[in-house]
Amino acid sequence: MRKLVSATLAAGLMAAGITTSRADAPSCATVRAADIGWTDIQLTTATASLLLKAMNYKMTSSLLGLSVSYASLKGGQIDVFLGNWRPAQNIEFKDFFDKKWVDVLATNLTGAKYTLAVPDYVAAAGVRSFDDLAKFPDQFSKKIYGIEPGTNQPLLDMVAKGAHGLSGWTIVESSEQAMLAQVKRAVERKEWIVFLGWQPHPMNLNLKMDYLTGGDEEFGPDFGGSTVWTLARPGYAADCPNVAKLFENLIFDVDQENAGMKMMLDGGATAEAAATALIHAKPENLEKWLNGVTALDGTPALAKVRDALVK
Repeated sequence: MRKLVSATLAAGLMAAGITTSRADAPSCATVRAADIGWTDIQLTTATASLLLKAMNYKMTSSLLGLSVSYASLKGGQIDVFLGNWRPAQNIEFKDFFDKKWVDVLATNLTGAKYTLAVPDYVAAAGVRSFDDLAKFPDQFSKKIYGIEPGTNQPLLDMVAKGAHGLSGWTIVESSEQAMLAQVKRAVERKEWIVFLGWQPHPMNLNLKMDYLTGGDEEFGPDFGGSTVWTLARPGYAADCPNVAKLFENLIFDVDQENAGMKMMLDGGATAEAAATALIHAKPENLEKWLNGVTALDGTPALAKVRDALVK
């Protein structure tokens, strides 16, 4: 009976041109996010944080490894994670999706890619595919440069089973910044190097680089053609529907992320400063991101966010 009355009331309000509130409970006022240290995820998470702050919410970010991020979503210690790169992560974390240990909120980016790359002079010398690497073990010192531990599993599995003739090679695991610094030094000296590359990222603007073919088994077709998804802890959308609606709406594009990440990596901007600059450059995004979203008090979010972020 209560559901019938609520549905009837909602229908009456809509007929009268009045929208019903999606206001969250006070327990939803703090949103806990996972930050895995990748520049693109720092940028998108900072964008969400700016919007939520203007909506009178608070967002906290915890710097976690990828495996810990998934475990924290499953255990309820983290609410959201904006960095589910597909298909690369869906192999290692298949159980999390099959067993509903995490919920999927949205695809926040399309047109990404994620696979091995080399400088253009290495490609010109004959390294065009994964299979070509094994022809030049001495030039590469049998090393492939990856990023944070917990992220390089497709490469570790590749070497462990000797795929592409790469048995005995080493996957050098480090931070994104350390890997890029190593690539920059190699390029300055015209040394050979193979590394994990991806887009969006300003490396595509700053480096003359070629992505390698033949890595479909490790990273999927089309040079690891990827989408990036937003995940939540199980039941989060039911517990906090208004915040969940924001994350469902929060969709980015490759050019936008490239620009913001370049501000951070080349210009020294903080993630928050870069996210603010992108909002100023394209304020029309706010209408899409905040469609059907309210502030914590139940009032429309768009006006509050515009007042706070678009001067």
